[in-house]
Amino acid sequence: HLYYQYNPYASVWDNTHWGHATSTDLVHWTHQPIAIYPDALGAAFSGSAVVDSRNDAGFGKNSMIAFYASAGDRQTISMAYSDDNGMTFKKYSGNPVVASNVPDFRDPKVFYHQASSKWIMIVAAGQEMQFYTSSNLKDWTYESSFGKSEGCHDGVWECPDMMELPVEGTNVKKWVLICNINPGGPAGGSATQYFVGSFDGKRFVNDSPATKWMDYGKDHYATVAWNDAPQGRPIVLAWMSN
Repeated sequence: HLYYQYNPYASVWDNTHWGHATSTDLVHWTHQPIAIYPDALGAAFSGSAVVDSRNDAGFGKNSMIAFYASAGDRQTISMAYSDDNGMTFKKYSGNPVVASNVPDFRDPKVFYHQASSKWIMIVAAGQEMQFYTSSNLKDWTYESSFGKSEGCHDGVWECPDMMELPVEGTNVKKWVLICNINPGGPAGGSATQYFVGSFDGKRFVNDSPATKWMDYGKDHYATVAWNDAPQGRPIVLAWMSN
């Protein structure tokens, strides 16, 4: 499943819904009906989705649960759930599930952290990434922030992601935190930077002060990975042009 920011009324950015496409190979895609519509809390900005295989949220075993930024008078984090394999979603009645006084507060990335047996949510909050934890996907606890004096800050921080990857030629694994900025990239446009370090389920620690770029093109942006990709592979997708 690929969900993306979509304006059904024009070919310019506005009226943000969640568009939807499906694929069996991540190469050939079939367009599907709109997955999430705006509501009284605002437009449906970027986010992520997980499969709740243990029914932690209580919406049913293997429900697909989406998290997105509701962008109205302010930006808050909302959730919706699907009981038909991600084709349609129902909004959670307790939205928003996370709120903040930070004006730019969006792009929630949610994944399950095996070592701590907790769900992790990373939210882009101004010039930093904020980490939250939960046991039930509904009630979230703030744990830490990352970003001060780290990497490039020439644009707003957006679209976080994080994954654990093996270090080639060793038995060591490292956590990679993805951070998209706009503008500020090496070619002058938007770009994707990343940090390599450790994560204990609450706090990310960066190993290197150097700014690392995933791609040196002008518009490689909004890079996020699929949850539950085949063989556990971390496969990322970026949008191509502004």
